[in-house]
Amino acid sequence: MALKEVDPDKQKGLSMLPEDVRNQMGYAKKGGKVGEKWIQSAIKKPGALRKSLGVKSGEKIPAKKLSAAAKKPGKLGQRARLAKTLRSLGK
Repeated sequence: MALKEVDPDKQKGLSMLPEDVRNQMGYAKKGGKVGEKWIQSAIKKPGALRKSLGVKSGEKIPAKKLSAAAKKPGKLGQRARLAKTLRSLGK
């Protein structure tokens, strides 16, 4: 789902809110359009999850291993949760 644009004439109070609150409400950070390939910019270090889980490149990450990693805190958990989300988008 793309974030909605902000209309400064109709939504004057929206610019006073912090950016993260606007994003949670579904509005773009600075009122601009979100690019079609936003997922590519969301993945900062490709292959980092695979490396930290010890899965060789070219192999799929097992679902059990991914689910277990998604429950962990920190970057490993964040990367695993994003991977689970992206996996479900392809279906």
